[in-house]
Amino acid sequence: MSFDGFRADECEVTVIDDAPKKKVVSITEAAKINNVTRQAIYVAIKQNKLRAYKDTTRWTIRLDDLEQYRKQKYSREKSTFKGELLFDNAGGYYSVNQVAKMLGVPAQKVYYATRIGLLKATRKGAAWVIHVSQIKEYKENYLSRGHSNFEAM
Repeated sequence: MSFDGFRADECEVTVIDDAPKKKVVSITEAAKINNVTRQAIYVAIKQNKLRAYKDTTRWTIRLDDLEQYRKQKYSREKSTFKGELLFDNAGGYYSVNQVAKMLGVPAQKVYYATRIGLLKATRKGAAWVIHVSQIKEYKENYLSRGHSNFEAM
């Protein structure tokens, strides 16, 4: 059985008595599957975002519960502000890190360009949002030429 790149035989799979033939994993295994720390799994359980069961001394998580958690867990791409997607790439809106990756420059350079007015960005909540038209303008006017005083940053 494959689970997003992990094979079930890589994990210790046990059966809970009250739920026959349900495959489960431990906290450690759930953390490995999700590529997060064990603490993150414990926090998700405590916040009721991830369903888990305690067998006397050991926590177990059903694979279907883990999959449901993975689908609904926080993702920057799904962040909203006043009901709208913050980084709606289809609409041409990107985060500072996305712009940095697109331009092949460090994120600090993008922040600096917004701070000194070379790149126009909009603040939405705690995030900076940059429209694709502004990215193109910045790229054509400042990155293509290689302005010496901007590159000295």
